[in-house]
Amino acid sequence: MNRIENIMTREVVTVTMDTPIGVIKSAFDRHKFHHVVVVEEGRAVGVISDRDLLRTISPFVGKLAERKIDFLTMQKKAHQIMTRAIVAASPDDAVSDAACQMFRHGISCLPVLDEDEGCVGIVTLNDVLRWLLDHHYEGGASACKAA
Repeated sequence: MNRIENIMTREVVTVTMDTPIGVIKSAFDRHKFHHVVVVEEGRAVGVISDRDLLRTISPFVGKLAERKIDFLTMQKKAHQIMTRAIVAASPDDAVSDAACQMFRHGISCLPVLDEDEGCVGIVTLNDVLRWLLDHHYEGGASACKAA
């Protein structure tokens, strides 16, 4: 019950190395998530967080004050802003191990990879926190929302 596969999100939005930043931003806006996994030939090769995107995109994009450089930034590719050193989990890893990994590396998600480094899910700090509350807090995570 305390394995990653029991709490991970299985429907992961992935992009390729050459996906433009503008397309990635649209996906973030449309789906309301905080991470995408970058894949190449079926293997996970990077992660882009909403914070990575915010650091890259000018606040003037789409505004009257938008400059040519702001527009050109949206043409950059995923491989130019992604985190390449992936810290990942496997479906059989313990939730507590995932929590330690995220804490140790100061990250907010772990792609969940199979033995071929294909992305089969993603686990976030929110997933771990929800699991922790459900297992160690009277009434679980739903009781927190009601309070």
